Amino acid sequence: MESENKTSVPEFILLGLSKEAELQPLLFGMFLSMFLVTFTGNLLIILAIIRDSHLHTPMYFFLSNLSLTDICFTSTTVPKMLLNIQMQNKMITYEGCITQMYFFMLFGDLDNFLLTVMAYDRFVAICHPLHYTVIMNHKVCGLLLLLSWVLSLLDSLVHGLMVLRLSFCTELEIPHFFCELNQVIQLACSDPFLNYLVMYIAALLLGVMPLTGILFSYTKIVFTILRISSAGGKYKAFSTCGSHLSVVSLFYGTFFGVYLSPAASQNSRASAIASVMYTVVTPMLNPFIYSLRNKDIKQALRQIFS
Repeated sequence: MESENKTSVPEFILLGLSKEAELQPLLFGMFLSMFLVTFTGNLLIILAIIRDSHLHTPMYFFLSNLSLTDICFTSTTVPKMLLNIQMQNKMITYEGCITQMYFFMLFGDLDNFLLTVMAYDRFVAICHPLHYTVIMNHKVCGLLLLLSWVLSLLDSLVHGLMVLRLSFCTELEIPHFFCELNQVIQLACSDPFLNYLVMYIAALLLGVMPLTGILFSYTKIVFTILRISSAGGKYKAFSTCGSHLSVVSLFYGTFFGVYLSPAASQNSRASAIASVMYTVVTPMLNPFIYSLRNKDIKQALRQIFS
C-alpha cells in the first residue's frame, strides 16, 4: 500500500466503543454522567484538603495532586468522545490525535508516579513514625512531586516525538474511543520497530519499577503492622493506608487486566471496552474510596456542605 508523508495525514477515524447507532445516546448519557461524577468528586476532594488545615500533611498533599491528575486524565479522552457522539462525527485531526495521545500518557504516567510516592509516604509513616516529619518535609514532598512531573513529561514527550517520525497509510481507522499509543503505531506504514522498542523499555523502567516500589513498601508495612501487639494498633495502622491500597489495586488491576488479557490483546474492540475501566471508572471511584474510608476527608466534606 502506498504510504503518505506524516505531515499530509489529514485526520484519523475514532471508531469508538460501538458502531450501533441506537447505542450512541446510551453511551453519551453514561459517559457524560461518569465524567461529571469524576470531575465533581475529585474537585470536592481538592477543595476539602485546601480548606481544612488539619489535612495539610504530605499524605493529603499527594492525594490532592492525584485528584487533580485524575480530572485531567479523564478530560483528555471523554470530552472528545462525547463531542464525536453528539456531532455524529468520528474524525480527529492528526494534530489533535498526537496532542490527545501526549496528554493521555502524561497524566497516566503522573497517576502511576503519584501512587508510588504515596506508597512511600505510607511506608515512612508506619515503618519510621518517629522520623516521619523529618523525612517527609515540605522540601522532600515538593521534590517528589517535581520528579513525578519531570519523568511523566519526558516519557510522553519521547513517545510523542517517536510517533512524529512515522509515516501513515491511507487506512487510518483507530478501533478505540481515543488515540491510544499502540493503536496509532499499528497504523504506520514505516517501520515501527524503534517505537515498540522505546515503548517496552519505558514500560519496564516507568511501569514495573514503580510497581515494584509499591509492593516493596507494602511488604514492609505488612510486616511492621504484624509486629504491633494490640488489635487496635493494627487497625489504626492499616486504616491509614487502606484507601491507598484499594486505589492501587484498582488502578493496576484494571490496567494489567486490559493489556495482559488474551481476549483484549486479540480483539481491539474488546481492548477499547476494557480500557474504560482504568481510563474512566477508576478515576471516578477514587473519590468515593477516599471519602468512604477516611474520617478526616468525611469531616472536611461535611464542612464544605454545612
